[in-house]
Amino acid sequence: MMIERKKYLSQLMAKRWNGKVKIITGIRRCGKSFLLSNIYKQALVNEGVSEDCFVEIALDKKKWLKYRNPNELYDYVSAHTNDPRKRYYVFIDEIQLSYKVKNTDMDDNLVPEEDRDLLYTTFYDVLNDLMERENLDVYVTGSNSKMLSRDIVTNFRDRGSEIKVYPLSLSEFYGFAGLEKVDALEQYLQYGGMPLAVLEKDEKLKRKYLIDLHKNVYQKDIVERYKLKDDVVLSALVDAMASAVGSLTNPHKLASTAGSLLGASTSDNTIKNYLDYLEDAFLFQSAKRWNVKGRKYFDKIQKYYAVDLGLRNAKLNWRQTERSHLLENLIYNELVGCGYQVDVGIVEVDKIINGKRDRGQYEIDFVVNTNVGKVYIQSALNIDTPEKKAQETFSLRNTGDFYRKIVVLDGSSLPCADEDGVIYTGIIPFLLGGVMEELVEEG
Repeated sequence: MMIERKKYLSQLMAKRWNGKVKIITGIRRCGKSFLLSNIYKQALVNEGVSEDCFVEIALDKKKWLKYRNPNELYDYVSAHTNDPRKRYYVFIDEIQLSYKVKNTDMDDNLVPEEDRDLLYTTFYDVLNDLMERENLDVYVTGSNSKMLSRDIVTNFRDRGSEIKVYPLSLSEFYGFAGLEKVDALEQYLQYGGMPLAVLEKDEKLKRKYLIDLHKNVYQKDIVERYKLKDDVVLSALVDAMASAVGSLTNPHKLASTAGSLLGASTSDNTIKNYLDYLEDAFLFQSAKRWNVKGRKYFDKIQKYYAVDLGLRNAKLNWRQTERSHLLENLIYNELVGCGYQVDVGIVEVDKIINGKRDRGQYEIDFVVNTNVGKVYIQSALNIDTPEKKAQETFSLRNTGDFYRKIVVLDGSSLPCADEDGVIYTGIIPFLLGGVMEELVEEG
């Protein structure tokens, strides 16, 4: 049975023949290749596109190794798209594996130091050339955000169009799994949404797949890509981050935690570099702190969330599955997966304590930026006492504005509002009943 990725398919269909290279990014094994070469291709074939109008190259497969050379890649595509009467779809998988090649017809001595990159041909040169051809529609996938996302602007300017693909969302998983909503939530919190993990029915094999995927694909890939001596520090850092999803942190704090796990110290600068590597590989995403009243970002301290809960749990061997952390991580993933920019909110409030004015900082889990304004969301297991309710909503009630305020609770309770307009809803209707889109979009 094929898992439909309707949201991404609709984005691809809407962007075809727009004169831009479509750059499909996301964590490895989240289904980018399947989306492009199976789901999207089948949709085009169903519309009448002939099989001989597709040119498909997978640079992570042995058969296509020689085409990691951008010159060879260019020649291959040119040779297979030479009928001017046809319109071709060009799919290049894992484009970041293409390496740069020195141009032999250029004199190094004539090129100043600051322009040395111009001595090389890269896949950017190939793609920019292919985009100029009116009978080609070009698509690439990649698993390195730094290489691809950053260079969409610098190398493609307004000629690149990025589509970010994530592991299966809870709603995608639910639509496929054939479970009751409550059971789907529990399964998803444990094993996440990596497609092959979802398709595996045997629980032991599911766990083994996720553990091996994290160790032998992601960590190994980072070690090789950035030429690290080993993965010891990286592994300790991932353990520290996975244990503290949803907690405010910074490189210094993570260096201390990772050092404790290692039994040896490591520098803040090393940890900062490794954090960048982990984000570049899409294993974690960071959320900046936003001063709600001051309307500015705080520096240095931020939160990190695992892109997939199953991979996060696998790294910790399912030892730390605190429900509050998992639910918060899940809500964050669902929001960013819908394309929202999400920050961590901080509300500064003055209180008089023992006759002295004290300024405290109170957190709002998520500040969601939408086309119609901001929406504040607090994640809480429950508000079963007046004290707990006051604690969870204090920051929401002190924002000094009238943006929509939502508390997402564990369970299936339907949306309701209190006398101050704060909305309370269970996570199941929020994520599986269409409530998120309704409340956030109308915020």
